[in-house]
Amino acid sequence: MQKINDIKHVAITNDTLILVIGEQEYKFPLKEVSKKLQDASEVERKDFKVSPSGYGIHWRLLDEDISIPALLKDLKS
Repeated sequence: MQKINDIKHVAITNDTLILVIGEQEYKFPLKEVSKKLQDASEVERKDFKVSPSGYGIHWRLLDEDISIPALLKDLKS
């Protein structure tokens, strides 16, 4: 399987989604990424899985999926 993104680190603070992709760190305001993540508990926020291809992140307890290409595209717009 081809890797789309090399996601090395995922973290969520009170109001920010932090991703390290390759050698670059990105910070996204949760209010702009996902209402579910913004309102989630710490336990819900920590229960995630990065897809093997690096395409996205899935939060099982929230039934929430985030597309990495979409996040990065929004940065460039």
